[in-house]
Amino acid sequence: MFLSQLPSWLSLFQTLPGTFKGFLILISWVILWLPLAWPVSRKIQWRPLAPLTGTQKLLMVVSLYLVVPLLVWLTVILEGTSVSDYGLWWGTSFLKSLLWGLALAIGGLGIVFGLEGRLGWLVWNRENLDSLWRLCLPLLGLAIWVSLTEELIFRGILLNLLEEDFTVWIAAMIASGIFALLHLLWERQETIPQLPGLWLMGMVLVWARLIDRNSLGLAIGLHAGWVWGLASLDAAQLISYTGKGSYWFIGWGKQPLAGMAGILCLLGTGLILWPLFR
Repeated sequence: MFLSQLPSWLSLFQTLPGTFKGFLILISWVILWLPLAWPVSRKIQWRPLAPLTGTQKLLMVVSLYLVVPLLVWLTVILEGTSVSDYGLWWGTSFLKSLLWGLALAIGGLGIVFGLEGRLGWLVWNRENLDSLWRLCLPLLGLAIWVSLTEELIFRGILLNLLEEDFTVWIAAMIASGIFALLHLLWERQETIPQLPGLWLMGMVLVWARLIDRNSLGLAIGLHAGWVWGLASLDAAQLISYTGKGSYWFIGWGKQPLAGMAGILCLLGTGLILWPLFR
């Protein structure tokens, strides 16, 4: 009975406003996640109003992203599209863009932290370099997976759906706002100061998709490079702040996206993309 009515359901879904379809996709993501989230949250003793430890956050994020392939498959079926319509395909040009993004992201972080080191705002713990070499490859794999997942959802599916109702930049602002606000799910006290930076990050990644002819390769590379670089520095404890720098520049809670350092890095990246990829 249900299968016989499936074409009618597909036709109905496709006639809905893009914004409403995007809302349904996000709600479906949560519904699909709940069967995994419940046992994982009990296992790690997660309290929704309590801050997550690094391990707790990692396990919750992994459980959330494990259901994304099913969510994408459902979206493709309902919309009558393919993942290539959302900017994801494999080929030499895609890989080249991804590598360019990684290089630009790591280069930008290198400039920011290098400048802070020159100003005496941080010191490099070179004795921890061995830890960095052990951690960098696993963290790179994790960063690419997380970035591919988030880009496909927010700069791929959600952006496309919102563009059915709005211009591309209005859609980009809405998608970037949702992207930023959903980070509050894991941590609120540290995330609130980062919301403007997370929103700007989303906008730069939309710009990366547009400049890369609607491919997500460059956006995934940039996103993965930022995640990889910051996670590696933190996990290997490669830097220590001296307390001499201003928090408005370094970032509240030593989070780059909560200060001018991260904002300038994002703006600089956005500006350099145009001459490199036009």
